[in-house]
Amino acid sequence: MKLPSREVLEKIYGESEKSAKRYESLAEHFKELYHSDEMEFFTAPGRTEIVGNHTDHNGGKILAASISMDTIGAAYPTGTDIITIVSEGYKGKVVIDLRELEKVPKNKGTLSLVAGMVTAAKKSGFKVEGFHAYVSTQVIAAAGVSSSASFEMLICSIINYFFNDQKMRCIDYARIGQFAENNYWDKASGLMDQMACAAGGTILLDFSKGDDELCQQVDFSFSQIGYDLVIVNTGKGHADLSEEYSSVPLEMKEAAAAMGASLLCQRDMDTLLETLPKIDNDRAVLRAMHFYEENKRVDKAYEATRTNDAQSLLQAISQSGRSSWEWLQNCYSIQNPKEQKITLTLALTQLFLEKSGRGVCRVHGGGFAGVIACVLPKDETEAYVDYIGKYVGKENVYPMNTRLFGAGHVAKEL
Repeated sequence: MKLPSREVLEKIYGESEKSAKRYESLAEHFKELYHSDEMEFFTAPGRTEIVGNHTDHNGGKILAASISMDTIGAAYPTGTDIITIVSEGYKGKVVIDLRELEKVPKNKGTLSLVAGMVTAAKKSGFKVEGFHAYVSTQVIAAAGVSSSASFEMLICSIINYFFNDQKMRCIDYARIGQFAENNYWDKASGLMDQMACAAGGTILLDFSKGDDELCQQVDFSFSQIGYDLVIVNTGKGHADLSEEYSSVPLEMKEAAAAMGASLLCQRDMDTLLETLPKIDNDRAVLRAMHFYEENKRVDKAYEATRTNDAQSLLQAISQSGRSSWEWLQNCYSIQNPKEQKITLTLALTQLFLEKSGRGVCRVHGGGFAGVIACVLPKDETEAYVDYIGKYVGKENVYPMNTRLFGAGHVAKEL
């Protein structure tokens, strides 16, 4: 066993002291748990959605990026048919016998998720054998920065490195994760979370295109325009809101079906407005309208990143946030309308931003609960962290960097 070099850690994280301690702890736990010092190391980041809220599942566009928070793992093949995974901070082990995959129950948390991933990998023609893994994560759970997708992409990295000679592509990772969520978690997710965690850096995604054209790398980070991205955990996760979350793609597809299509990308706003009298679900119409306008905002944001046009980018982000709040309606759950942590934190943030007249905020990720994103000048970041920390707890405020490296093996040399 050889830990990742300081040089490699600097390339991935921009520092090596804190990250080295994380990998040292990972190695110690793996050795203690599995009584072996043979191990390899893997990493998969969380993600931020810059513009493109809830568009992936209907063939839309998204500008997204990986973030500096990540999930890391130590793993090694066992030469058996048994997969054993222990995640730091979670009780018990995930143990799967590859010979009895069909016996693994669905909707039973991480156990079901891993079984779904293995099933998808095998169906896609990839090889899966037994391994031991110990996993640790910084990605906020159930809060909109894709802790589940980060974990999924980490497991795909392990399977790819040990058993498939690195032949699996990012899109393969993403479809494996999506299959597991759709079929073993009953979560109607798209591919954005997985793609952004797998690819690394900033990416433009167009889900109306085929796999080979779906993802385009973009040379951009908020630092390039003198801004920071700050993620704020509002204090309520969305782990118990799968029904609300799944209603968004389902209602968008309801509107598409009224237009004689399976996905909204197959029609346009004009057709939607012509079909409006035939659609009884007003919320489905509003969500479809959000979809079409959001795609335009992604195009605008992408052009802004190419020229480092900060004002145009911030305008697109702000407009996207307002549309998510008003048209998409994913800022709070109608199951409990008195609890509105997202909208309250957005309102508090807007009060702060109005004083300087610089920066924007928006709901982040799937919504209904979880986190918001604030993009503001670097010289305002510290003041904002102190300000919003008074309301949500400073430990729940996370200034972020864009991470260039996606999911993969932490090589000795990059």
